[in-house]
Amino acid sequence: MTRYLKSTAAALTACFALTAPAHAQVEGDVVQLDVLDGGRTANGTYLGALRLTLKDGWKTYWRAPGDAGIPPQFDWNRSQNVGDVAITWPAPHVFVQNGLQSLGYADQLVLPVEITPSDPAKPVRLRGEMDLGVCKDVCIPETLDFDHTLDADAGRNPAIAAALAQRPYSAKEAQVTAASCHLTPTSDGMRIEARVTMPSAGGREVAVIEPGNPTLWASEPETTRQGGTLVATSEVISASGGPFALDRSDIRITVLGANHAVDIQGCSAG
Repeated sequence: MTRYLKSTAAALTACFALTAPAHAQVEGDVVQLDVLDGGRTANGTYLGALRLTLKDGWKTYWRAPGDAGIPPQFDWNRSQNVGDVAITWPAPHVFVQNGLQSLGYADQLVLPVEITPSDPAKPVRLRGEMDLGVCKDVCIPETLDFDHTLDADAGRNPAIAAALAQRPYSAKEAQVTAASCHLTPTSDGMRIEARVTMPSAGGREVAVIEPGNPTLWASEPETTRQGGTLVATSEVISASGGPFALDRSDIRITVLGANHAVDIQGCSAG
């Protein structure tokens, strides 16, 4: 756990210590955002996407960015006639730099969003902002505003369709037959040993464990394979430093392999 805290602190220090001068050194916008239309679905929701286009060599991060990343945040509060927003994250790439692992996207990210209108008879205006980190040799924070009235009559959008096709497989699709989490208290928090019985996702498999509570942090898991079972071990701590409980049904395990990714939601006692 000490190694994890030190590496995370080093990453954040390197990232944010350079934020002010880095911003002055970058000519123009590092990343641009636009909203794509995908029309209405058969069940009455709107399909759209936030498209991020980055300058050459820059990358941004997945929802669980790893030790060296900055998690994105969204504010939809200024939107109109939006009852619910569901995001589908394409499987991220694994980046390793200076011994630190991060998860994210280079060049471009198309992030599909499915919007349920509060009133199906009225138009939907998607308005808000996205806070994110972008990194190259240094990392800088960006805040991107968006304001777009969705087109209910728009046709199928190939970019959105391609991004949806890049989502991780479900546990059923990936032939996961068992997923258990053994929890052990530690001096800092809780140790998780996740055991997932599934065929290989291809090549070097990287597991990510999300505790399901935004006040909890999980260290980068140590991932090994024992025959047909993938074993991932991580330590979870609370931002407050106090005691906490873990609900196994909220734990989310993502396995990133060379052939595909797998999204496993919830695990049994193990």
